[in-house]
Amino acid sequence: MLNISHLTKRFGEKVAVDDLSLHIKPGEIYGFIGHNGAGKTTTLKSATGILAFDEGEILINGMSIAEKPTACKRILAYIPDDPALYEYMTGIKFLNFVSDIYDIDSDTRTARIKKFADLFELTGDLAQPISAYSHGMKQKLAIISAWIHDPKLIIMDEPFVGLDPKASHILKGMMREKCNEGGAIFFSTHVLEVAEKLCDKVAIIKEGKLQTAGTMEEVKGNESLESVFLELVE
Repeated sequence: MLNISHLTKRFGEKVAVDDLSLHIKPGEIYGFIGHNGAGKTTTLKSATGILAFDEGEILINGMSIAEKPTACKRILAYIPDDPALYEYMTGIKFLNFVSDIYDIDSDTRTARIKKFADLFELTGDLAQPISAYSHGMKQKLAIISAWIHDPKLIIMDEPFVGLDPKASHILKGMMREKCNEGGAIFFSTHVLEVAEKLCDKVAIIKEGKLQTAGTMEEVKGNESLESVFLELVE
């Protein structure tokens, strides 16, 4: 679903991501872990076509994000760590705007908006301007907007930040359901306990270089993910 091969991205003299290779397959929840500044967000933005990269190749469902960005973006969704929403819009107008971009018909969008807004208990707030939303409400709206076109691949940067325990539980269920349907999830997180329980595979990055990657059992063995992470990055 997502194949990152020998990705290198520089910002001037700084090498933010250094010869990184990862393969996220359909059905997998793949966690991406590292300290602030390790290269996680740069990798995610490169994979979504937001950032151009210097070397390597990124394929989404067999298509190059560099050569076919529009086709790739039609089958993926991205939630940044601080979603930039159009705050002058109401929640429902924003979701309809996203639906328009993906040519989602009226009946389908109505059903999906109701399903996910009800799940996150956001239905009663959709008529309010986004500027009146709390951080957690904005995060919920961003999640709904990512799921609304039923993407094959969802890429998320720290998706659990700002969510209350109930909303976090709902999101975990949505992630697993997406993968059970043949989709894939690639997300960064600092919440190692969540990653350990939720992820099928995990990768740890330090200063732009991949330290280890594999199934959760392969990476952590008999230790906790936290212990392995601290051993590798400290």
